[in-house]
Amino acid sequence: MSISNFVEELKWRGMVHDVMPETETHLLEQMRAAYIGFDPTADSLHIGNLVPIMLLSFYQRAGHKPYALVGGATGMIGDPSGKSSERNLLDEKTLRHNQECVRKQLSQFLDFTSGKPNEAVMVNNYDWMKEFSFLDFIRDVGKHITVNYMMAKDSVKNRISGEDTEGMSFTEFTYQLVQGYDFLHLYKNHDCTLQMGGSDQWGNITTGTELIRRIGGGKGYALTCPLITKSDGSKFGKSEGGNVWLDAKRTSPYKFYQYWLNTSDEDAAKYIKIFTFLDKETIEGLITEHGEAPHTRLLQKRLAQEVTTTVHGIEEYEKAVAASGILFGRSTSQDLKSLDAETFLDIFEGVPQAEITRQEIEEGIDIIGALAEKTGFLKSNGEARRALKENSISVNKEKVTDSYRVTTSDLINNQFVLLQRGKKNYFIINVK
Repeated sequence: MSISNFVEELKWRGMVHDVMPETETHLLEQMRAAYIGFDPTADSLHIGNLVPIMLLSFYQRAGHKPYALVGGATGMIGDPSGKSSERNLLDEKTLRHNQECVRKQLSQFLDFTSGKPNEAVMVNNYDWMKEFSFLDFIRDVGKHITVNYMMAKDSVKNRISGEDTEGMSFTEFTYQLVQGYDFLHLYKNHDCTLQMGGSDQWGNITTGTELIRRIGGGKGYALTCPLITKSDGSKFGKSEGGNVWLDAKRTSPYKFYQYWLNTSDEDAAKYIKIFTFLDKETIEGLITEHGEAPHTRLLQKRLAQEVTTTVHGIEEYEKAVAASGILFGRSTSQDLKSLDAETFLDIFEGVPQAEITRQEIEEGIDIIGALAEKTGFLKSNGEARRALKENSISVNKEKVTDSYRVTTSDLINNQFVLLQRGKKNYFIINVK
């Protein structure tokens, strides 16, 4: 199998923060195995996990073998890096369920099933840590790393000296030893010579390379990616509703698409290198073309297309584009009626609603009553009549007159009717 230059690929994409000397040469010699750890404390990954996912995917595409390690054991402890408090501990059944969900999401990016020499493998450190007694661990692993060495790590120093924390428990202090042992275990049992992660993981990763040197008598390598930030200083991967998840049940494909579509020009130029598989020539062409006509948002549209298609598939991407057109472009009643309930509510999030009974809609409601008395959308029948006379009222995006009656034929997803005054003033009738 041909090997391409993985480190060089990451460099032009802006995805290298630290890399151990000789790593590039080591990877060019032959197919190598590398791993990244994923936190299994939720049943879905979120877009904050996309950087390590892309690292593994680019690694596999360069001809190497990726290992995705689900931290069932370390997930029971909590990584102190960049955190001010410990996380909740999970039971084994929950961790196994979460592992399976994570594997399914990773399979959108990694080949686990082709049978090729570099097909991806998922492992769980709980499998080799659960039988490891505390006494055996401190005897066989702990004695090889000094407290001075562990205290020198930034992740430890920041927690101990931080003003807003209560210090650090022994449980978390030992985290770097457990993660370091993972690297040693994979080195000895799977010939895994490289660990990758975010720049905040450098200390934990190099503890692993130290264990490989001291116990395994070999050499491990390390590579980290910068932590992704947004140009306005806010945290990447967060929206007003919290995390942007890869699971469609947690974050709808429409909202997922909108997150990428709404990135700034500066961020889109950075993200399209990190989160898509487009080649350098294509990306540079898109950036140039976007610069000539930024108002077309060409870069954001292509970024949103690539990431949404990879995570959710082409069909969901096309639905998200169509849904976006409903709010921001010209659309018809039929376009609205093609939406599922979740996407409809996502599009019109925050729009005021009023409930009416199914019996009322079956009997039919005159438009003036629907606008005023029944819903309170407009303050009075008189205001409703004036708005209708001005031709500014629409039902499900279609202009109506004062003789119109709202009936079951207007229902979107057999539940909603969208009222509209002018271009931006919306109201939802929710039929119960």
